[in-house]
Amino acid sequence: MPDIESVVVGAGVVGLAIARALAMSGQEVMVLERHSRIGSETSARNSEVIHAGLYYAPGSLRARLCVAGKEALYRFCAENGIAHQRCGKLLVATTEAEIPQLDAIAANARQNGVGDLKRLDGQEAQAMEPELRCVAAWLSPSTGIIDSHGYMQALHGHLASRAGEVVLNTSVTAITADIDAFRIETRSNGEDGVLTCRYLVLACGLGATTAGRLLTYPSGYSVPVTYPARGHYFALDRRVPFRHLVYPMPAGAWLGVHLTLDVAGRARFGPDIEWRHSVDYEFDEEHGRRVARFEQEIRRYWPGLPAGALHPDMVGVRPKLYREGEAVADFAIHGPRAHGIDRLVTLYGIESPGLTASLAIGTHVAAMLTG
Repeated sequence: MPDIESVVVGAGVVGLAIARALAMSGQEVMVLERHSRIGSETSARNSEVIHAGLYYAPGSLRARLCVAGKEALYRFCAENGIAHQRCGKLLVATTEAEIPQLDAIAANARQNGVGDLKRLDGQEAQAMEPELRCVAAWLSPSTGIIDSHGYMQALHGHLASRAGEVVLNTSVTAITADIDAFRIETRSNGEDGVLTCRYLVLACGLGATTAGRLLTYPSGYSVPVTYPARGHYFALDRRVPFRHLVYPMPAGAWLGVHLTLDVAGRARFGPDIEWRHSVDYEFDEEHGRRVARFEQEIRRYWPGLPAGALHPDMVGVRPKLYREGEAVADFAIHGPRAHGIDRLVTLYGIESPGLTASLAIGTHVAAMLTG
């Protein structure tokens, strides 16, 4: 008999949501996390936005799980006392040339089932946000913000209440798929161990490709390659004169230097995008060139940004399934049909809107394993 019914590797927001869903289905669940606390990588270094589902390809996992996850997340926050706000977002065109792209995003959103968008001209948008400058906008009322740390603590609490467990400081070093169980070799605080389970989920974020390659698959399956992309954030050192999030027109895989708010009312700008070969959280100011670029981008929609008002905040790294210049890829959530191993689900490239979609991802993965 296996030591435990289900193991989830990775205690980020997605891994925790999957573990919760499995525990709610009646399974005995253990989560293995290599770091000393939950959610310390991508889950802790992002914009904390609850996305509406505007940008993603209709019919894609990104689109379907975002739209379903959004409403589930709002309900979860309300039921569990998690700080959040349905503050809304203004998607803006700052020149006439950007209006076709603006309206194309709205049309895409409608195909994804987002039916609450409202078209605004420049004066209507400025009436809502006097400091804003744009020629047209779409208001997304269902976009919001969340305390992601409070959310992860609540997921952890739900798991613990169903006898689930998160084991920290534990790295997975080898995985063998046998007929009836998975054999997982671990290293924890300098000591080696072995754990067996019947069901296995790899929700490893930035470490997904490395974890996926620990297994031997039937011929024909190749583990997806994830590419780390850094994003710098600057914070405003004074009170922000905006009540809504503000997003400019995206450029390829980059959504532009957008203005977001946290639940405490603090303003953050970013992220930019910087393709790297390894994970690195050091803030690179580039001798003042980076903040100059941010100021230039922000002043396209907020010309009144005071000089010297931005200061470095943080760096996040996102696991992308595509390289610079390539088309944006969908989430990869692979079950036995894809890789040929029973009772195994692996997740790759779960970046934005992974936070928004997390509860829906949990339900989706649990159904793949138990349905």
